[in-house]
Amino acid sequence: MLLEYALKEGRVIFTQDDDFLKLHAKGLEHAGIVYSPQGTSIGNIVRGLELIYRVLSPKDMHNHVEFL
Repeated sequence: MLLEYALKEGRVIFTQDDDFLKLHAKGLEHAGIVYSPQGTSIGNIVRGLELIYRVLSPKDMHNHVEFL
């Protein structure tokens, strides 16, 4: 499963697939999820990801969902 692999590697997942929100709601452990709805512009995605990278630590992102 992708969440398990990302957790093992210490990687946050960026996705536009709301199935990851459902997995989070079930309580599955993960290194972090950044969710952006379909149709979000690439520019807004990049700016949002840069901000998250600058402001939130890996510890902050553990089992956390950040919405763009």
